[in-house]
Amino acid sequence: MNNSCPPDCGTPPDGEGSVQVHLDPNVDIGKARVFAIYGKGGIGKSTTSSNLSAAFSKLGKRVLQIGCDPKHDSTFTLTKRMVPTVIDVLESVDFHEEELRSDDFVFEGYNGVLCVEAGGPPAGTGCGGYVVGQTVKLLKQHHLLEDTDIVIFDVLGDVVCGGFAAPLQHAQQALIVTANDFDSIFALNRIAAAIEAKAKNYQVRIGGVIANRSVDTDEIDRFNSAVGIDRLAHFPMLDVIRRSRLKKCTVFEMEGDDELEIAQKEYMHLAQQLLDGVPSQRANPMKDRDIFDFLGFE
Repeated sequence: MNNSCPPDCGTPPDGEGSVQVHLDPNVDIGKARVFAIYGKGGIGKSTTSSNLSAAFSKLGKRVLQIGCDPKHDSTFTLTKRMVPTVIDVLESVDFHEEELRSDDFVFEGYNGVLCVEAGGPPAGTGCGGYVVGQTVKLLKQHHLLEDTDIVIFDVLGDVVCGGFAAPLQHAQQALIVTANDFDSIFALNRIAAAIEAKAKNYQVRIGGVIANRSVDTDEIDRFNSAVGIDRLAHFPMLDVIRRSRLKKCTVFEMEGDDELEIAQKEYMHLAQQLLDGVPSQRANPMKDRDIFDFLGFE
């Protein structure tokens, strides 16, 4: 892995002013379909990722979910526990990666979904992009990607630096989770801009928007229409989804009621759409001042 180009190398490849981390081009994921899930912090990315992984598995696919957050809580509804992170296990062998076995950092969750928590460096040190690179490298070394159909990266919060954007260098499509409110859509716009920057040099494109925790989608849809992207799914304020997190399980393990059926059907519909192939999209994000004026009611 290396950092961005030095000051004298001309315009950085990911856009003017870029200081993004670039992954080793020899470490690629392979034939799997790869999705990276982004969104404002606390918007429900991990809930979406885990239930989507479960839905893919119920469609007969071999799924790997990679949590990219130092909190390492992406996969606990699949595994029913907080699993050790890649950084944890690397530190335990003094970063002699050849001493690791695959079951030191890969854990089987609900319905056979394989779960990895990349973790992250201590606060204020290191880079999340390095952790993503090391995780994919280990998975390749242990031949864990060869028979995988779907890889889902669940990525920390908003895209604020090259490290958090690193999964975009592996993904074919990025999915953005948002709610029908100012802050979430503001973050959606900035994430779309980050994906467009990566799309100049990598295969990643926007796959679509997932509306979450929202009764209505009017502001989301108005924004999407303005910038040229589509909404793929809508999860309203369903208490069964909140309760599933408290029970440390996916919605597919909950007992039935009307809300549960709505949630399960929407996750299955989203997974099937993605398997069938949604068109890749190119957004035209707004400037911060423009979206500030655009959002809101009269």
